[in-house]
Amino acid sequence: MNEDLIVSGRMNPLIDPHLGVWEWQIPSYLFLGGLAAGILFFAGLFTVWNKEEQYPTAVRKAPILVPFILALGLLFLFLDLKHKLYFWRLYTTIKLESPMSWGAWTLMAITPLSIIWAALNIREFFPNWDWKFDWVKQLESWFRKYKKEMAWAMMTLALILGVYTGILFSAFNARPLWNTSILGPLFLISGLSTGAASIVLLSKVKTERHMFAKIDLGLIAIELFLIIHMFMGFNAGTQTKINAADLFMGGDFTASFWVLVVGMGLVIPAILEVLEMRDKKVPYRAAPVLVLIGGLILRFILAHAGQMSHWVMN
Repeated sequence: MNEDLIVSGRMNPLIDPHLGVWEWQIPSYLFLGGLAAGILFFAGLFTVWNKEEQYPTAVRKAPILVPFILALGLLFLFLDLKHKLYFWRLYTTIKLESPMSWGAWTLMAITPLSIIWAALNIREFFPNWDWKFDWVKQLESWFRKYKKEMAWAMMTLALILGVYTGILFSAFNARPLWNTSILGPLFLISGLSTGAASIVLLSKVKTERHMFAKIDLGLIAIELFLIIHMFMGFNAGTQTKINAADLFMGGDFTASFWVLVVGMGLVIPAILEVLEMRDKKVPYRAAPVLVLIGGLILRFILAHAGQMSHWVMN
């Protein structure tokens, strides 16, 4: 008597439980959202501290890019939607327990705020800019009067946006790799780090570059701590959590994560920033560029590795 062995396809990656595959659009959107949050947070922070003149790039120049960054990120998100004509339904309700709802309403608030902030500082790039209409000029004067209040709102929304980019993953309990509370703080710190790096990249003032290199150095240290803590938590958990960690400990993402994200995106930039602050001859653009690339790769790797992790024991 011959016994037939039936092989089930449910053990194949991305099959059990079923989730739609997130490709390049979602990690790109999360990176751009974190970058925008980082830039806006520092713009608001140094405005509240009355240090606009010492740090003009952080407060006035870099934020001009944010509306375009957010618009590009939202375009990527829109491209990922299956039912594109119904995106507006996110704005017909508010669900405090839903990360999607938090993200949608935060973006709804922070996008026009970033446009107003950019408009207030447009003369940094176009000194002879004239709004032509009197009512627009009056509106500009009114917003300038409440610039500090706008800065506080911008900082608050930026922090929510930065955390949301991580919580969007961690809310998916079906994926063990994403099912950790570390992702919210990790993506927030990574977003602040890329924001600081972009300011270093854009600034022509040495003191400003050194200040944000110091800030970025501290953020890199926190990011490394969170990454180590995340893997310690996985390895101290259930077998499914250990399996998720194994993707980075000898698994498919070992080289890409530890070499490209940790090595190239965190450790090497930290070394370069220390050397620059000690007035060593290093290309000051190298460190922020590596931080930005590392932040993007981090989100791509976590997006794809998360979809490969599952609760089914092999």
